Amino acid sequence: MRHIISVLVNDQPRVLARVANLLGRRNFNIESISVGESEEPGLSRMVIVTSGDERTMEQVQKQLHKLIDVIKVQDLNEHAAVERELLLVTVGASSGTRMEINGIIEPFRASVVDVGPNSLMVQATGERSKLDALLDLLRPYGIKEVARTGVTALPRGATKGVAVHVGN
Repeated sequence: MRHIISVLVNDQPRVLARVANLLGRRNFNIESISVGESEEPGLSRMVIVTSGDERTMEQVQKQLHKLIDVIKVQDLNEHAAVERELLLVTVGASSGTRMEINGIIEPFRASVVDVGPNSLMVQATGERSKLDALLDLLRPYGIKEVARTGVTALPRGATKGVAVHVGN
């Protein structure tokens, strides 16, 4: 089963490597991982997408809590969550196909962010399945390059803040 795990960590060198190493040692495939600033100065949020049964995910969470720089671990599958991914795709586009491509990307709320002599770069955000569907529709035009951020997510609704104590 696919799981989205949110991990709040100290913003320190090598924390990402330690988290990825811990998952790798236990033979977990990381489908995606994204890391960025959080709402608390000095803390970063990692969003990790992986697969496993409930018992295995419980063990992963316990192991993550043992890492010194991990502040909070949350399995977003246990809560209603909003998840998004960013996609940049360069697609072949002649002057004759640009209007067709614009017609394809509009329902996806995607936008053209760069134009070349024989190509367009399209930006889209949304759930993975939406981005996969957009790529399928653009394939006949010739996909030249694709870059995806991986999933980022937060639980829906109000959540309790994280109390952070910085001591001597």
